[in-house]
Amino acid sequence: MRSSRSLSGVKLGTYYVVHMPEPDDFDFWRERARGLIQCDVPPDRIAWVELGGSGDLFAHGKRRMPVPPKDAPPVRANRRFISLARNATLHSDPERFALLYRLLWRLQANPRIMEDKADLDVRKLEELDKNVRRDSHKMHAFVRFRLVEDEEGAEHYVAWFEPDHHILRANAGFFMRRFSNMRWSILTPRGSLHWDGETMAEGPPADRSDAPSGDPTEDLWRSYYASIFNPARLKIGAMLKEMPKKYWKNMSEAALIPELVAGAQKRESAMVEKGTLEFEERPETLAAIDKAIHACRKCPIGQLDNHAVMGEGPQDAALMIVGEQPGDQEDQQGRPFVGPAGQLLDTHLEKVGIDRRAAYVTNTVKHFKYVQRGKRRIHQPPGAKEIDTCRWWIESERAIVQPKLILAMGASAARGMLGKTVSITKVRGEPIALEDGSELWVTAHPSYLLRLDGSAREEQARLFDADLAAVKERLEELAG
Repeated sequence: MRSSRSLSGVKLGTYYVVHMPEPDDFDFWRERARGLIQCDVPPDRIAWVELGGSGDLFAHGKRRMPVPPKDAPPVRANRRFISLARNATLHSDPERFALLYRLLWRLQANPRIMEDKADLDVRKLEELDKNVRRDSHKMHAFVRFRLVEDEEGAEHYVAWFEPDHHILRANAGFFMRRFSNMRWSILTPRGSLHWDGETMAEGPPADRSDAPSGDPTEDLWRSYYASIFNPARLKIGAMLKEMPKKYWKNMSEAALIPELVAGAQKRESAMVEKGTLEFEERPETLAAIDKAIHACRKCPIGQLDNHAVMGEGPQDAALMIVGEQPGDQEDQQGRPFVGPAGQLLDTHLEKVGIDRRAAYVTNTVKHFKYVQRGKRRIHQPPGAKEIDTCRWWIESERAIVQPKLILAMGASAARGMLGKTVSITKVRGEPIALEDGSELWVTAHPSYLLRLDGSAREEQARLFDADLAAVKERLEELAG
């Protein structure tokens, strides 16, 4: 128990003020928090103040940071806390640093506190993390670059965005990877980013008037947006939730929405008459997806004598493992990756230290495609149209699980994630940034290894292990 009278030399009534140099500096907070924990300074004796903030309520009692004793025990913090805390640091809530320290303080006495879903501090931390991830997703989706030319006639693209939280620097890598060949700037009220094709630079906060209002390419974009607008999927409440009106002023296509919504019913009737009506609104739970895929007959595979196989694993898994389709044994047992390929996958996952139980495991195509030969059902690979039709379900799973990292095994799984066919040998071993901020890693399917022998199998097994090891390392980086 911690003493209520003496706190490792810290007197009652002494307050320590920690001035945060940057509002998103998790590493600085962690360093200061670690030292204060080791000096046994309780949460109510610390004021966390952002520079440029409203002031310091305890300025009269602040002291220099205490120095931890040499024999101070190490500070304990599990990966879940570190991952959530790193993201929560980006939130705009002025009490976030105090919340993080309070939880870190409590973790020293109760290492399992992060498992308590009813704990108010844990729930608050999860809420901050969710809000930050949502804000980052909106930034990825709604940033619109507009073309300008400098004095020498060189092209430069400028975007204006108004984030709710301190996410600008954290998302710099996403835009650098996605638009690596462009010269661009992202201007926000919280700061700015500038990429010249080689170097990323930070700049001061900007004003809306600093960004251009439009360019000639927007007419083409509006035409494209109108052509892909699907009235069968229109749900105004859900649309406003996913695309709040605050972002509309930065999006040229938003001007078309009222007219498109007004004509949606007429267009939907026409689609019904033509028999081209697509899927209804996206399921909101994994159970709803499970129910829906068992009734799905949108492609020939679903019309075979088989059963849909739903993914399985934690709903909040950081890793999603995606295969091609269920096999014969998966179809019979109703679970993904329980046949020979699944058993081989388990062996390699265990070898590199990835816990399958902590991952969400699923397939791109939900039904088993086969041809009947006597009593045997022989596996057949799904076609591109069948994969593309089933993307609706894998995208629905992704939207609910929201994994930070996706491992696609095989070309079919990669197409299900990207909407296009890629060469595994060309893209394996490197992350591919996806629209929702997650990362896609591509490797071979375990069934490919089963079809090989001798040195060829040994080489492919080595490459497969290397891919899995890279995924594990990246997961650890994301977890802090």
